[in-house]
Amino acid sequence: VQLQASGGGLVQAGGSLRLSCAASGRTFSTYSMGWFRQAPGKEREFVAGITRDGGRTYYADSVKGRFTISRNNAKNTVYLQLNSLKPDDTAVYYCAADRYGSNWSASGMDYWGKGTLVTVSS
Repeated sequence: VQLQASGGGLVQAGGSLRLSCAASGRTFSTYSMGWFRQAPGKEREFVAGITRDGGRTYYADSVKGRFTISRNNAKNTVYLQLNSLKPDDTAVYYCAADRYGSNWSASGMDYWGKGTLVTVSS
């Protein structure tokens, strides 16, 4: 599967953005999907994940209550709504697909999209 993330940009602290990740192919619904981010000089970290049918979602503690992951299997797209953004949220955001259940570890994800940059100014 090929993934293409979009929706990043520059926003002031407290603002919102909505990231999208479009997937190619007919097997999108067989993948759990995750969002990760990588800030300059830091390791890539898990942000949010959603199961194949969208029935369960998972979040990093740092974004709980502010970010919301969702998916539309008919459109082969996963979304990440980012609210109440903070300067610490500045990073390149990546979407990834997980076929076999990686427990949201970056090394376990099967496919990655190119990232989209989110910059939050103070």
